[in-house]
Amino acid sequence: MQPGRDKIDEPVNLDIIEDTARRPWNGYWSAYDSLLAEALAGKHVLVLGCGYGEDAIRLGKLGANVHASDLSPALVDVARQRAAKSGLGGIQFSVGPAEQLPEADGSIDLLFFNDILHHLDVQAALAEARRALRPGGRIVVNELYTHTMLQRVRDSRVISSVMYDRMVSFIYGTREPYITDDERKLNEHELRALEDLVQPGYRIQYFLLFGGRLWPTASVRVARLDRFLLNRSEGIGRRLAGRFVLTGTVRK
Repeated sequence: MQPGRDKIDEPVNLDIIEDTARRPWNGYWSAYDSLLAEALAGKHVLVLGCGYGEDAIRLGKLGANVHASDLSPALVDVARQRAAKSGLGGIQFSVGPAEQLPEADGSIDLLFFNDILHHLDVQAALAEARRALRPGGRIVVNELYTHTMLQRVRDSRVISSVMYDRMVSFIYGTREPYITDDERKLNEHELRALEDLVQPGYRIQYFLLFGGRLWPTASVRVARLDRFLLNRSEGIGRRLAGRFVLTGTVRK
């Protein structure tokens, strides 16, 4: 059976673009706060790693001319069918790597990286983003992150061999790791490469200090505290955060 066939008739939840009660302590919602502020109607927006099409459909509902791609033909097929059922058959889907985009030079107004960069060759993907974005084009990035200092602690024998399985069970309610062997988190060097892509004046927000590490991410109180503490200063966020959202204008 084709992966995701059960999702074809499943409507996409639109709360994140329609709900007036926002959740600024949540990285995904904060990324959409940035997208909503962009006035996307009529703009060419590219969604990389589109999966089953949720983000592509939401941005289409906001009036954007959406381009969406994924490495998996099966996922793109499901996303295309879901878009058609949502009245958005005009979304342009493609299959291929984010490091080799089909879009013409300078043809995209905004590019949305949503939890996809940590799967990619970051430098190659950012070079393609620069090529495809028009002068003055925008990026919104929502990504997993860990400073190399903290990653060394995470990889220490005591943490990896003794504590990790117990913490995963407590935080996520499963013994399955939420980061698989083929995944990783962006580090401060890759964050710097992102910052080098955009002009001064970009906005960055940090999330997940205790949440997702010592406490379940579903706790709103912990998420609020994390956001407050991490954004007190740039140094605190850069060293201790587990996620960031960056919004900026690409350099040309």
